[in-house]
Amino acid sequence: MVIIHSPRCLEYAAAGHPENPERVAAAITALKNRHHTWFDPQPCSEQDILQVHTAGLLEAIKSGQFFDADTPVFSNIYELARLAAGAAILAAEKAVSGQTAFSLMRPPGHHAERDRIMGFCYLNNIAIAVAKTLSDSTASIKKVAILDFDCHHGNGTEDIFCGDERVLFASLHQSPCYPGTGLVSRKNCLNYPLQPGTGPQEFLAALDNALEKLRDFHPDMLAVSAGFDSYKGDPITAMRLEIDTFHEIGARIVSFCQTMKSGAGTLPCFMVLEGGYARDFGRCVESFVNAWR
Repeated sequence: MVIIHSPRCLEYAAAGHPENPERVAAAITALKNRHHTWFDPQPCSEQDILQVHTAGLLEAIKSGQFFDADTPVFSNIYELARLAAGAAILAAEKAVSGQTAFSLMRPPGHHAERDRIMGFCYLNNIAIAVAKTLSDSTASIKKVAILDFDCHHGNGTEDIFCGDERVLFASLHQSPCYPGTGLVSRKNCLNYPLQPGTGPQEFLAALDNALEKLRDFHPDMLAVSAGFDSYKGDPITAMRLEIDTFHEIGARIVSFCQTMKSGAGTLPCFMVLEGGYARDFGRCVESFVNAWR
């Protein structure tokens, strides 16, 4: 697998905040000795940001003039958020070229709405990458399916793409849970709210249902918001997935892409890291990535 990562994403932290650099560092340690190809990303452009966010949100991050209790202001957060979004773009580009890619970066992105910073997220990385791919007139990607299996609803991705016929978005998430959205499906957004305590069998059944709906959409690419906070040991959620469950999630994504062939090859697929805050986070990520071996 191609893994997109810059050690610069470890440069910021707030004392006691669950979205800390140690979580990604643990995943890097778990994956470094495997047979993966590593690439350093470049920051996305302002034009890339403005495809999915307002100029007001862009300027707020630049200047640090924003407030969200969960999403602190850091002196270099604009640069690092652009780097994470650029990593997602590079992962999408690798997917178009025929390589499955995983952007292993922070900050995450799926809570960032068109005009709102929230939930540890400054820019919506996966939305920026999908929008850029769809706007590329030289690419063959006309329709993108987005699968979000983070424990929290991908409200930002839904806010950005709701009503866009080029995108079908599916989110599996705990409910009730932050941010309190995703209770029902609407337009091109499929929501699977799952009760606290949901275990592997029920979660995988919902995943299978979502993948069938995405299959019927006949996408040209699959983009995945990969969150690992449905693990049973996560400190801020209440789901019951095992480490091995993430391998099974990965295996079902692999199977989906193999059976949704694009031309002579496998359906292009890229993944973008979202949440996951347990001590076993690195092992969860490793289990997921190993599905591509």
